[in-house]
Amino acid sequence: MASITIRNLDEPLKSRLRIQAAIHGRSMEEEARDILRAALNQQPKRPGNLAAAIRARFAPLGGVELPELPREPMREPPGFDE
Repeated sequence: MASITIRNLDEPLKSRLRIQAAIHGRSMEEEARDILRAALNQQPKRPGNLAAAIRARFAPLGGVELPELPREPMREPPGFDE
């Protein structure tokens, strides 16, 4: 079984870990193992598609109908051989 040492753990966090371990009736070490196990057993979230997220957020509000604008014909490309 592997070991790990966590240095520079701030006192408020250590205190919260001690309290949470006491509530669950186990040592701080076992509580830390359980927290790590729970955090690492979750499937990592894949980066989302920003456009799909925006669409999903605003879809319940309904769409907006915009008038179709007439298009102008394309201009002739500039000539650089002059």
